[in-house]
Amino acid sequence: MSNFVAPHNTDHLLSEAEKENLYAKLIDQLNKDFNFANEPVDFPQGTAPQELKGQLHEKIYRLIQFKYTELLNLLYIVDVPEENVKQLDGSDTLGLAEQIAFLILKREWMKVWFRNKY
Repeated sequence: MSNFVAPHNTDHLLSEAEKENLYAKLIDQLNKDFNFANEPVDFPQGTAPQELKGQLHEKIYRLIQFKYTELLNLLYIVDVPEENVKQLDGSDTLGLAEQIAFLILKREWMKVWFRNKY
């Protein structure tokens, strides 16, 4: 197994997860943390990476628009650093949703990768 590589975008992250055979565990981790945050999602194991990316983006977009407090709770549960969120450009809600989805995926990927490695 290789060393941890910090992904520079969602596509890179998802391809790394597949390459390391950890994509299924990444989906499990997302489902677990979203459900723990009382924002149930059900990404089935067969979800293709691009489909996962789209569904996650859509979910975050809806949280930004209608359930902002719940989004903050989710970010806390996933353990996304507050500094990272504060650095985002909030002028475009769609772009913001994409950036937050990436931060969530990145943190979940770190958890899965390290748990698997150690």
